[in-house]
Amino acid sequence: MTLQTHLKKELSLLDLTMASLGAIIGSGWLLASQSAAEGAGPSAVLSWLIAGIVVMLLGLVYAELGSFLPEAGAIARYPQYSHGPLASFIIGWAAFVAYSALPAVESEAVVTYAQSYIPAFKGAHGTISLLGLMTAAGLMIVFYTINYFGVRTFARVNTPLTLLKFFMPSLTIVLFFIFGFHARNFQVDGFMPGGSAGMMKVVSTAGVVFSYLGFRQAVDLSGEAKNPGRDVPLAVVLSLIIGIALYTLLQVVFIGAVPSSVLAHGWQSLSYSAPFAQLAVTLNLAWFGVLIFADAIISPLGTGNVYMATTPRVLYALAQNRHVPKIFRKVDPLTGVPVSALTAGLIVGIIFLAPFPAWQALVAVASSAAVLTYITGPVSAAVFRRTAIHHARPVRLGGLGLIAPLAFIGGSLIIYWTGWNTNAPLLGIILAGLILYLLAGFTAPQEIARPDKQSVKSAAWLIVFLLFMLVMSYIGSGIFGSPANHGKGIIPYPWDLVVVALFSLAFYYWGVQSGYRTRDLTERLEESLTAGKEDHASSVADLHHHRH
Repeated sequence: MTLQTHLKKELSLLDLTMASLGAIIGSGWLLASQSAAEGAGPSAVLSWLIAGIVVMLLGLVYAELGSFLPEAGAIARYPQYSHGPLASFIIGWAAFVAYSALPAVESEAVVTYAQSYIPAFKGAHGTISLLGLMTAAGLMIVFYTINYFGVRTFARVNTPLTLLKFFMPSLTIVLFFIFGFHARNFQVDGFMPGGSAGMMKVVSTAGVVFSYLGFRQAVDLSGEAKNPGRDVPLAVVLSLIIGIALYTLLQVVFIGAVPSSVLAHGWQSLSYSAPFAQLAVTLNLAWFGVLIFADAIISPLGTGNVYMATTPRVLYALAQNRHVPKIFRKVDPLTGVPVSALTAGLIVGIIFLAPFPAWQALVAVASSAAVLTYITGPVSAAVFRRTAIHHARPVRLGGLGLIAPLAFIGGSLIIYWTGWNTNAPLLGIILAGLILYLLAGFTAPQEIARPDKQSVKSAAWLIVFLLFMLVMSYIGSGIFGSPANHGKGIIPYPWDLVVVALFSLAFYYWGVQSGYRTRDLTERLEESLTAGKEDHASSVADLHHHRH
């Protein structure tokens, strides 16, 4: 093992698109339609559209960021360039927590579907048994093995696998429309039995927004792209357009295919362990049900494999920032993989299985953590427009001044909708990680970069934002969260949403104003100049302006 600063650039547009689409089409298509219908009934269709709009706004921002500064583990690098090391650590740590959980989510999905024909995987009260959790851990080791042999091996496995994964849900939509669509189901208990709050709640807790969040895999792998300026933005936008259309139509056909007898007690009574496969049997499509059971192994495995690939890139980026020990910067010279970071991701992912032995519980945690890391992208993008005015941008997003704050507000609402029972432990983990990082910086300054006064000042908005979201989750309406552990209702619905939106807008502008021209950004732009990856004349002018 040797210390390297460059990963291998071997990924094409197809590979990047399939990486994002492969992360989008995973366990969500198999389980989220039922989870959303339980909480929102037919209005779950609108839940997918709401989540799709928010994630598309975020995706457009990341399309510019991914072409502007292609980086491995980009989510932890962009805040480093725009706000310094303290903000970067907070987001990088949250991203590592979220990404480490995602292979576990996909492994649990495989086991959950398998409960239909392997009863030993069933635990008490809808959870997964010890044998099921051990099986899920074994699947994660398979992901690890595939990724151990390099990004090219990952792409060779993932690209054809994703094409197959896309075929099955597409065929499901066609067959369910033809053989089992009942429009009257959209009037059972009314179109919106859970009210508008139920429709919004499932965006966060039922796996809806979780299913879309895979779009950023192309950004996180952009440091290994052959032509990142062109291919990363295209991969992000293409994968999201396909994903939004696919999931919205899947929800429509699921609502229409549920038998009337099952709906006699309302949408909340749905209890399929393998929703689409079991519905296929009721529609006399048993042969297709068998294919769905097979895809219930392929789709989550493919997505888990994608997330196992991107998790070590985030830890690698944290090591590049000197937020974690330099051992996580070590790249195998033969495969180009940060093996130590890959191993750490596997270990943390397996640990996640124990406290969350149910797919939906783990999805809520992963969704909230992932959205938190995504909503800093609009802030960084706005800062770069000011601090790197002349730097070449292969993609320059029109209307960033409107799109970025809307994306930030939408992401903040999604975090809030997750509820107190999820946000309290998650934000506690993030703040605990922050404390440990600060202690490490003072006790081992040669190993861990200690934040300076400027970076502390620039990260203040983010720390206060986290505390604000924690407080709002506690004092907000009791609609969001679990029945036994929700907000106290001090600020009732829907005024709680107004408060979150208005304060989020203020935090966005505070964050933009807190950004500055960091030394890391200057060094990164100089590297781009040396490599010939930008317009030399304008970039030299930009560097000269900021230095003098």
